[in-house]
Amino acid sequence: MSSRIIPVQPFDYVVFGATGDLTKRKLIPALYHRFKDGQFDESSRIIGVSRSKLSDAEFQTLARDSVAEFVEPAYQDKAVIDRFASIFSYVANDVADEANWGDLRKALRDDPKIVRAFYLAVGPDLIGPICDYLSKKKFYRRDARVVIEKPLGHDLRSSQEINDTVARIFKEDQVYRIDHYLGKETVQNLLALRFANILFEPVWNTTHIDHIQLTVAESVGAGTRGYYDESGALRDMIQNHMLQLLCLVAMEPPASDDADALRDEKLKVLRSLKSIIGEAVGRCTVRGQYRGVASETTSVKGYQDELPEDKRGSRTETFVALKAEIENWRWAGVPFYLRTGKRMATRVSEIVIQFRSIPHSIFDHAEGAPRPNRLIIRLQPDEGVKLLMMIKDPGPGGMRLREVPLNLSFAQTFEERTPEAYERLLLDVIRGNQTLFMRRDELEAAWSWVDPIREAWTRASDAPQPYSVGTWGPTGAIALIERDGRTWHEDGH
Repeated sequence: MSSRIIPVQPFDYVVFGATGDLTKRKLIPALYHRFKDGQFDESSRIIGVSRSKLSDAEFQTLARDSVAEFVEPAYQDKAVIDRFASIFSYVANDVADEANWGDLRKALRDDPKIVRAFYLAVGPDLIGPICDYLSKKKFYRRDARVVIEKPLGHDLRSSQEINDTVARIFKEDQVYRIDHYLGKETVQNLLALRFANILFEPVWNTTHIDHIQLTVAESVGAGTRGYYDESGALRDMIQNHMLQLLCLVAMEPPASDDADALRDEKLKVLRSLKSIIGEAVGRCTVRGQYRGVASETTSVKGYQDELPEDKRGSRTETFVALKAEIENWRWAGVPFYLRTGKRMATRVSEIVIQFRSIPHSIFDHAEGAPRPNRLIIRLQPDEGVKLLMMIKDPGPGGMRLREVPLNLSFAQTFEERTPEAYERLLLDVIRGNQTLFMRRDELEAAWSWVDPIREAWTRASDAPQPYSVGTWGPTGAIALIERDGRTWHEDGH
């Protein structure tokens, strides 16, 4: 089975922060794959902008090096790489220096048939100045698009300030707030699973579902990233990635696949989240911070050990678990358990839909008790969907019940390569498709729910609970779910 490749219009993609890690690790490899598959050709241009002094040839070398390092060897083709590198050009430009902006004008084409997109792979403090300059220097067009990377603020107020700055120049339908999790193939399949199959929607509610778990676990640490210590797991993962996943699981069926129809339904979920305030913060949330381990065979630093001397004693959380509730008819009484963390037992992102137990068992004399059905949607690694069901174990000698999976593995079912999230999102910008991008009111509703939790943690005297590297987080996270008579799904990880 092969994918249907739909070419996009020719474009000028201007990437601010062109020499940064995101550009090298994600953007260039993603664009290379789309170029190789024929979704765009040499009629398009990729224009890098940064303070570094580089020539076009040096920037093209950077693009080649990026492909060599971050694209699997099986997909590297020298002839394609040469053609791909040829569409790269570079403008050395300090945002604070107005004199250099004329060089960018020479690189851009005035043809209205060529889509103009600006990707701001920069810190939030540069978003406003760049947008202002784009307007003053007449780079703005009504059909231009601007892509904004997180973090979009550190709370509701700062997020509103950034959005206000962008809104002075760009209309909301021109703004693409990117969350790469929404571009993952399995996240797309969550929509197909729910709304292209009649099987699940009738049971997707409080009558049939006991609870839902969302886990995004990373085995790597925070390292020495200064951004992370200012952010923490609540802002870095819960406020955007995990709340977006929750919305896709919980939202009502939209009227169509139109971007605003889908985002309207996600917004309703965010506005229906029960506030976690006052004593509920201590009851419904857990924050942790990983501690190092040392033995004869291995030694892994703890979070504090990775920080500079002047940051030691930081209370930044590297783990969060919380219990969320949605106050509407579909989900009343169904808890959503979210957890995310660094230096956990393994790298995995998954959604577990735990159905209720059968109301009455007729198998009193069988070996093995019936277990509730579970639908497991794995986002990474080994993307797929698994439905756990009860069957009779084959053989004579009476009834023996056994839980077995109906397993859809993307790798086994689809022989072709699965595109990375940025491949879809980068070209959705060119197509003008905002379905997988956050609207301003969504972003602000998410901040409104998260801010009281963060503020309560800041006021509290206790530090994050410690947990050892290579575990599933602090003991408080286990207590959080076991108080309700439930357990975290770990599936042998």
